[in-house]
Amino acid sequence: MQHESLFSAVTLGGLTLKNRIVFPPLTRQRSAQPGDVASDLMATYYGQRASAGFMVSEGTQIEPRGQGYAWTPGIYTPEQIDGWRKVTDAVHAEGGVIFAQLWHVGRVSHHALQPDGSAPIAPSAIQTTSSKAFIETGAGTGELVAPSMPRAVTVAEIKELVRLYATAASNAIAAGFDGVEIHAANGYLVNQFISEHANQRDDEYGGSLENRLRFLREIVAAVSQAIGPDRLGVRFTPLFTTTDQDRVYIGMVEKDPHQTYIEAVKVLENAGVTYVSIAEADWENAPDLPETFRRDVRNTFSGRIIYAGRYTAERGARLVEAGLADLIAFGRPFIANPDLPARIVNGWPLNPVNPATLYGGAEAGLTDYPVYAG
Repeated sequence: MQHESLFSAVTLGGLTLKNRIVFPPLTRQRSAQPGDVASDLMATYYGQRASAGFMVSEGTQIEPRGQGYAWTPGIYTPEQIDGWRKVTDAVHAEGGVIFAQLWHVGRVSHHALQPDGSAPIAPSAIQTTSSKAFIETGAGTGELVAPSMPRAVTVAEIKELVRLYATAASNAIAAGFDGVEIHAANGYLVNQFISEHANQRDDEYGGSLENRLRFLREIVAAVSQAIGPDRLGVRFTPLFTTTDQDRVYIGMVEKDPHQTYIEAVKVLENAGVTYVSIAEADWENAPDLPETFRRDVRNTFSGRIIYAGRYTAERGARLVEAGLADLIAFGRPFIANPDLPARIVNGWPLNPVNPATLYGGAEAGLTDYPVYAG
């Protein structure tokens, strides 16, 4: 057996996973329109990949203001819940386990995507300059655009956002998901509150690191109350380099990323969250996370730890064997190889991913990648 450590069973909350290979959240922009509803095509796509031990859906916005890219799905209307139920049914029919990733982009949006053409919301009225939103420009076509200037939310609106996360979590369970993952990574809303660059508030949600973590802490508490902490995970992107600023998620490298994210992990530990997912820098030749950080995450957090970021099976297996990770996520390889676990265990070659079909479109580049035929 190739990379045997990736194929041992592992528990996750009250679930038993058949292997340690994760199909991670991957934006594909193929929801049915109008209404940003998960489609039959998406159900096929996820069902094809249910041999993963654990799956997390693409980011699904918790409310209309949470959208930063055309054609991404939501989970705040009855139609959206019904659409996702087709996906979870397809995954469960194949013996898979799937969580929903709850997403709010915050300031990484454009007024064309916002209700009534309003400004996007953010912790502070600071425009991002190193990211793009994606708007529809015609039937089935769109373009990347600079995000609009956001407005700062009020404390009352923050409390309402916390409630919206809890409602979205309950909606996900109603749609058949086994749990939810809070998207606190990649420069989106929760990450914006954590960041000393995006968050320059002078109230209880800004200033000190403890205050900047308050929004995360309140969301985790509300979602845990709604569905239980054993069905909750959180994703972070702790970045330790500024060598390629345009590729660093919205320029938000903290002065002390080690302290920032170990304190964030402590929030999860104190709440009894079932896993933390660490998405590493994934561009070509990106630096590895510091070994001291990995060890401190392991020493701080008693739940399961997932790592993602251009992993090979060999490198992922080594991290599991070292006791620093419990599960390893494979993004692009899983897009192009619906049977990825079988390919890894048998040493079969991998299909290459087609970058031109990653975002938007129909079957091409979504459900038409072949399984291994020998």
